[in-house]
Order: sequence, then structure tokens, then C-alpha cells
Amino acid sequence: MSLRPSRMLLALLLCVLLAGCSSSGGGAAPAAPARTTTGAPDATKAPDATRAPAPTGDSGLPAVRAADLPPEARRTLDLIARGGPFPYARDGTVFGNFERILPRAPRGYYREYTVKTPGERDRGARRIVTGREGELYWTDDHYASFREVITDGD
Repeated sequence: MSLRPSRMLLALLLCVLLAGCSSSGGGAAPAAPARTTTGAPDATKAPDATRAPAPTGDSGLPAVRAADLPPEARRTLDLIARGGPFPYARDGTVFGNFERILPRAPRGYYREYTVKTPGERDRGARRIVTGREGELYWTDDHYASFREVITDGD
């Protein structure tokens, strides 16, 4: 007995299933809301009556107030403002923006700084990225997403 007809039938069934999945409901299901590992409020959620409206920045990215960042991130912001000294050798190195989430800029425009993650033995996933014009960005998922940091002076 040949397995060839059963393979063709299996391939046809797979095609029908895939076609049905892509055409039902008009597209992909909406993504679940992002969860932060920092305890900071998620600025991407719609405001409700019990919360102040989410801040907005100039970049078009979701924003977070500096005061709402974890204490380790606020300490890193203080170090950046003072010019160091920085605890990690890679602090202040060029951030390449290879993910193209931040606004496009020439190479060397952005610098990255490590934000200590309690319990991590290495640098962890949290970073502050600065722009040459003073912009500040926060990521707690190693560049998968960013939020613009809004400081009290903005």
C-alpha cells in the first residue's frame, strides 16, 4: 500500500485548515495587553476614572513618567544626569536601534545604560536609552518594546 495518497490528503487538509484560520474573524486575534515586570503602571492601557491620563511624549511611543519607573531606573537616570560613574562597563555605549522601534536617527545618536534587575546575576533586560537631544526611553524587555520617559521638567 502506498502512503502517497494519504500524504496528499494530509497536505490538503492542512491547507484547508490554514485557509480557514486566516479568513475567520477578519485577521489575527488582538494581542493581550503588555505586562510589565517592574510594577510600573502600563502607560498603553486606556485611562479610567480612577487613574490620571497616560502621559504622552514627542516620539509617538507610549510614555511613562520618570516617577513611575522602578527605583533602580530612577537611580540610573540620576547617574546619567550626573555623568556617572556607571556600574557596568557597557553603560554609555552606542545603542544601534536595530529593532527600529525608536525614532530613526544617525548611528551614534542613542546611548544605552543598564538598569539593575534585582535577583539577576547578569545585566538583565532593563535599559534606559538616551538620545543626543536629551530624549529618554525605557525598556524592561531587552528592546522588544520602549516607552518614552517623561520627566517632571517636560
